[in-house]
Amino acid sequence: MAATAEKIDKFELDGMDPEKIKEELLSRYPTKVARKRAKQIIINKVEGCEVPVIQSNVRTIPGLMSQRGCCYAGCKGVVLGPTRDIVNITHGPIGCGFYSWLTRRNQTDPSTTPDGHNFMTYCFSTDMQDQEIIFGGEKKLKQAIQEAYDNFKPKAIAVFSTCPVGLIGDDVHSVCREMKDKLGINIFGFSCEGYKGVSQSAGHHIANNQIFKHVIGNDDTVKEGDFKINLLGEYNIGGDAFEIERIFKKCGITQVASFSGNSSIDAFANSHTADLNLIMCHRSINYVAEMMEKKYGLPWIKVNFIGAEATAKSLRKIAAYFEDQKLTDKVEEVIVQEMPQVLKSIAEIKPRTEGKRAMLFVGGSRAHHYQELFKELGMITLSAGYEFGHRDDYEGRKVLPSIKVDADSRNIEELSVKADPEKFNPRKSPENLQKLKEKGLEFSSYEGMMPEMKNGVLVIDDITQYETEKLIELFKPDIFCAGIKEKYTIQKYGIPMKQLHSYDYGGPYAGFKGALNFYKDIDRMVNSRVWGYLKAPWQIKPELAATYAWE
Repeated sequence: MAATAEKIDKFELDGMDPEKIKEELLSRYPTKVARKRAKQIIINKVEGCEVPVIQSNVRTIPGLMSQRGCCYAGCKGVVLGPTRDIVNITHGPIGCGFYSWLTRRNQTDPSTTPDGHNFMTYCFSTDMQDQEIIFGGEKKLKQAIQEAYDNFKPKAIAVFSTCPVGLIGDDVHSVCREMKDKLGINIFGFSCEGYKGVSQSAGHHIANNQIFKHVIGNDDTVKEGDFKINLLGEYNIGGDAFEIERIFKKCGITQVASFSGNSSIDAFANSHTADLNLIMCHRSINYVAEMMEKKYGLPWIKVNFIGAEATAKSLRKIAAYFEDQKLTDKVEEVIVQEMPQVLKSIAEIKPRTEGKRAMLFVGGSRAHHYQELFKELGMITLSAGYEFGHRDDYEGRKVLPSIKVDADSRNIEELSVKADPEKFNPRKSPENLQKLKEKGLEFSSYEGMMPEMKNGVLVIDDITQYETEKLIELFKPDIFCAGIKEKYTIQKYGIPMKQLHSYDYGGPYAGFKGALNFYKDIDRMVNSRVWGYLKAPWQIKPELAATYAWE
């Protein structure tokens, strides 16, 4: 990929050079800190197959304010939180339970399961107090599990460890085994103490492991329908999964399970009967896809349903995999039906958004995927990065063999997975897979974010609060995309801030209809004049004045 002259010219026209901007970002740090951060702030320069190396998935430097969440948040809040019929009990202080409860706007439809269970509207916690910290909390955990069962009669209960639990040594797994034998339902625990790993990414891995061990493969019933798929790494923020499911249904594609938006434990248990896994958010779920391929013979491909063109491309990839002309024709028919409205909206809005500039620092694959939507509006991505990405999320999975396993990664259990002697069923022969690859369909592959970004842009891993404010000062972007923690600081600079973790009150943004919603929201935000009138308190009164009285 050649350097993008258009982008570099834009920097020059603004009187800004990427190298000088990087130097300025690092200039305020002590020498040792600057040396470490320099490896996480990269000027993108992709030449052919060569991608710059970026340091990621390392501990945030003490003293720097980060956007990251904790291991517990990734496990309970992200992966298990959207599952409606599992009672998720936080074993720890009530603040941890509230932190991971309904703060992401996960939506669900209980009518799609016979019992209609939906426990997402409840916050279950053992509410640990000083007494449990001193004398242990296992007794209180057993009582909580019993109480949850007596009141709700769930099919399954999951228990999540928080920092105090790990520090005092409560054995949540033995408690879960004991209560599972007593109550006769599936009860399992997660050693996801907040301090494990370097970010919420560790929690994703731990959640994936336990769901794979305790749930997937428990139900061999084959679901009716053709072209069976699982959608992995889609969490139904603002109703995204509903729009994707609508498109699948319209195309005649049968969705067996979603991990974890609009999900149920029965679908997890049955997911190994599908024919293909589709991965949306690579970092949060690739572990499950790899393990299912080894144990059950279920291949996976990377997809993206954020952006109209990306949605069309992903549907065509699914059709190519199944090699069915009827499905191929139906997919093309659906694309023809859906795209005119999208193109009409772009034609109306793009003149007002063309050339506007965006920055994206979001978790999961969102910092990558949402660049598709901005591109469709003619907008420029000035800079982007992940909160908890690994090198393969940036550079592509081809770098996996060169990544060193450090102490933090060894702290997370790696499952040894082998082909199931009874349930392993390769969906495609090696010859057939090779033929599909020759036609351009990539399996178990992700190219990463950086190869699809223009040269000259800044790619920043685990951006700090200082760096965020400095970039706003230097670039004055038209819109900044991040999470809830950064929202109000950015708005005080007079910059519209699009919250892409829970969408605030917007969404859905996935699929064709989601793209229409996004176009309208971004048009409204970047073209509103109100931001020009906004002044932060320190701009109104830049200095504090006082008089002193002495007795």
